[in-house]
Amino acid sequence: MASHTGVLLLTFGSAVTADQVPAYLRSVRGGDEPDPELVAEFERRFRRIGRSPLLDITAAQAGGLERLLDARHGPGAFRVSVGMQHSAPWIADAIDALVAEGISRILGIVLAPQYSRLILSGYEHEVERARGRHPGLEIAVAGAWHTVPGWVEGLSDRVAEALAASPPGPAVTVVFTAHSLPRAVLERDPGYVDQLHQTVDAVVDRLHLPEGSWRFGWQSAGHSPAEWLKPDLLDILPELAAAGAREVVVAPVQFVADHLETLYDIDVAAGEQAADNGLRMRRIAMPNASPAMIRGLAEVVERELADPTTA
Repeated sequence: MASHTGVLLLTFGSAVTADQVPAYLRSVRGGDEPDPELVAEFERRFRRIGRSPLLDITAAQAGGLERLLDARHGPGAFRVSVGMQHSAPWIADAIDALVAEGISRILGIVLAPQYSRLILSGYEHEVERARGRHPGLEIAVAGAWHTVPGWVEGLSDRVAEALAASPPGPAVTVVFTAHSLPRAVLERDPGYVDQLHQTVDAVVDRLHLPEGSWRFGWQSAGHSPAEWLKPDLLDILPELAAAGAREVVVAPVQFVADHLETLYDIDVAAGEQAADNGLRMRRIAMPNASPAMIRGLAEVVERELADPTTA
């Protein structure tokens, strides 16, 4: 099953510091110059958090996954690398490097457990371009992995840890979040949101969270005139305070690593909103390169290569 296979961890990418924001946003916008006000706002956010650790964490995830696959399948059976859509290391460069090493089979895993070919079409396009550059290359992107045991167990453990640090009682509410989307996207691919709720349901069931002790909401809505999905986390927090909540645990179910959307959108923006409403808010620790996260990724690799039709 595992004869010299390349595994490519795929992410959207990120600026690392404020000075990289213009180039990053230019890539996100397909080469068009971003609005100067938007650049200034994102530069402010990056200065507030200092730097994004996303690239470092993704590299650590790749290293951890390769070591675990080596232990399970023998040294050298897999080569794990990283490719980013809008910042270095670029996906195309990562694929070319794997091929240059003599690898003829590559499995891409998008580091977002819920998968939609519509929403994440950029990764599919990179795969098609790679097939054009490397005839005979066997390359595919893994399907959704939002309910694989390692992922659900690790996420549940993070929620349990945050709840254990909160005073017991009905005043503690868990808010599960995912990155907001334009409503038009949801209407074209409603199955994606079903996956998000399946992840939440799996965690709720595993932890036996009582009815009424948790909610689902959206975060990090984009800067565009389109209608974005609601309710937003920033709207939920005042509602919870008005209903008598005193403690809130925020649990992202789509993000697997710390980056701007956790370090600023939750920790800073939502944290300030919570404090203004008399709420004590804590966010779960992100999976990052934790053992459970690495086990979950290994489960995805083994599942996909055992049954390629799931990709």
